[in-house]
Amino acid sequence: MKLVRHWFSVVLCITLGLFAQAEAQPEGASAIKTAKVRTAIFAGGCFWCMEPPYDKLPGVLETTAGYTGGKVRNPTYEEVSTGNTGHAEAVQIKYDASKISYAELLKVFWHNIDPLDGGGQFCDRGNQYRSEIFTTNEQEKNLALLSREKMSKKFRQPIVTKISNASIFYPAEQYHQDYYQKNSLRYKYYRFRCGRDKRLKELWGEAAPADK
Repeated sequence: MKLVRHWFSVVLCITLGLFAQAEAQPEGASAIKTAKVRTAIFAGGCFWCMEPPYDKLPGVLETTAGYTGGKVRNPTYEEVSTGNTGHAEAVQIKYDASKISYAELLKVFWHNIDPLDGGGQFCDRGNQYRSEIFTTNEQEKNLALLSREKMSKKFRQPIVTKISNASIFYPAEQYHQDYYQKNSLRYKYYRFRCGRDKRLKELWGEAAPADK
């Protein structure tokens, strides 16, 4: 009888422990664990401006501003700003592929850049502000190529946006993350002075899909 009580106590403790662990999980943690998480990386000029369109999309779990495409390890903002590192300002997007597709992310990408500008993006000039799609597998590469071909039919000028294999993505300094939320007024002023929205309207005839 004592042995039976002992095992009953063990089972009860384990069961209660599992319930407690489940209740202790942060809100949304279980959803992220069960999500079909994928990663996309896009460069479209100033990374401050590339986070907002994706943060608004259902199925996007998080965005991170950072640097990629170059050979310098652990670059700083100051180093990348010189244009000598080979890195571009970029945004890394983690998303639930069961809720939003890579093709949809590509559509938002195109409508938030100037694909005809090979010298930078908007008021930001230099290779570090180039537009580029960094693919992580063949499927992404094929989808990116198809989307670029489709977009090329909209313009008389050639599209100069590159499609490259993804390399190491380095998150930018913390003060750059979610800059549009932390420094709302400065962000809006910068975006206006840079002429980003004006140019996007000239190119696409309307606001970007995620900005409507």
